[in-house]
Amino acid sequence: MTDVLPRSTRIGYAMGSLATGAFGTVPGLLLLPYLTDNLGVTAAVAGLLVLLPKAWDVLLNPVAGRISDRTRSRWGPRRPYLLFAGVAMALSFAGMFAAPVEEPVWAAAVWCAAVFFLTATAFAFFQVPYVAMPAEITDGYTERTRLMTWRVAVLAVAILVSGAAAPLVVTATGGGITGHRWMGVFVAGLIAIGAIGAFVGTRSSPMSSPTANEPSLRAQLAIARRNRPFMILLTVFVVQTVGIATMLAGVKYVADQVIGRPDDGATFLFACFVGPALLVMPLWNRVGAAVGKNRSLAMAATLMAVAASLLVTAWWLPPPVVYLIVAVMGVGYAGQQVFAMAMLPDCIAYDTARTKRRQAGVFTGLWTAGETLGLALGPGVFAVVLTLGGYLSSAGETVTQPDSARWAILLGFTVIPAILIGPITALLSRYDLTETTMESVTANPPTDAALG
Repeated sequence: MTDVLPRSTRIGYAMGSLATGAFGTVPGLLLLPYLTDNLGVTAAVAGLLVLLPKAWDVLLNPVAGRISDRTRSRWGPRRPYLLFAGVAMALSFAGMFAAPVEEPVWAAAVWCAAVFFLTATAFAFFQVPYVAMPAEITDGYTERTRLMTWRVAVLAVAILVSGAAAPLVVTATGGGITGHRWMGVFVAGLIAIGAIGAFVGTRSSPMSSPTANEPSLRAQLAIARRNRPFMILLTVFVVQTVGIATMLAGVKYVADQVIGRPDDGATFLFACFVGPALLVMPLWNRVGAAVGKNRSLAMAATLMAVAASLLVTAWWLPPPVVYLIVAVMGVGYAGQQVFAMAMLPDCIAYDTARTKRRQAGVFTGLWTAGETLGLALGPGVFAVVLTLGGYLSSAGETVTQPDSARWAILLGFTVIPAILIGPITALLSRYDLTETTMESVTANPPTDAALG
């Protein structure tokens, strides 16, 4: 491995975020309203249909990590999955909104959910090896932050393009079920470009040789539990992901029912949320170097939570002020993503130094399982809030929502995410993995007894 990676490898690796960003964004943004407002599925059932495929991923991700740990190929242990699982994910995503029948609506809903299962399966075998790669291609503590900065920058582009453009594609191609079919093709193209780009772009990156790893999944999970920094970081990241996903699920509803701009409101909200991230990445990089990754993550999450809380006043604010507050949230989101992702390979490298075993796939399998769980629970939480608020589903016709439903939308977009994102950062006070401790562990690996 190397301490410093060439720029071509950083860019190539970051291309994979086009795939992960598109898949992580669009279902959370459009699938729930597609089911409730185009197919007429009740909010509770729609939330379940969105939740179950991602719940399957939670179970599958650790298995995918274990399999990739043991893979031997001329392309290395991870890169084959970038290509084959990435292409499979793109094809199945296009099929998710392409049900061969529109009536009865339950048949289209079942088709959508079934193909979502296939897409989620392919995503697991792409995402887990992809996230494992940074810990294996560079030894540099600071270089991992640089690599994650590139990745999160591309992730921001992916979220901006897919999240902002996808609703426009739906509208421009006729709306309704037809518009969603074309949107599925558009997003599938982004996924394919990202997957193939990452496969090609990392062709010259260092490849780890297979080493001994734990003989069973139970033993591997036990190793992960003994990695205290990893468990603390995982807990914080998962809870914050639930909050972010809850907010994401509410974007279209807020655009329609709070801001009153059903045609372009979701696009503006997404552009304001993600756009600033592209500008503040260098700033967050400097902040991390000055105060450390741990404190920087806490600062970013706090900024995001405070801004989300302010949005509860959106009823009385003009749209430009709402968009400005959303942009501040975007600044916090950029930092939260950069530092969480940069701290993960540190935790993996810490385990490698401690155990002398290559099992990055185990940790990234658990990480992506937690992330997937968070992304799945977010729409589920928002669907429950809609149900409690008395939200009225429809099959494409215009429906006047009761005030209780509109308040539920606003609270689900603001207060609930803020509660999930902010307070959990208190756990980071127990995270003590720094560059100094990494060097110490590498020079003097502790025994399992010493680690407790």
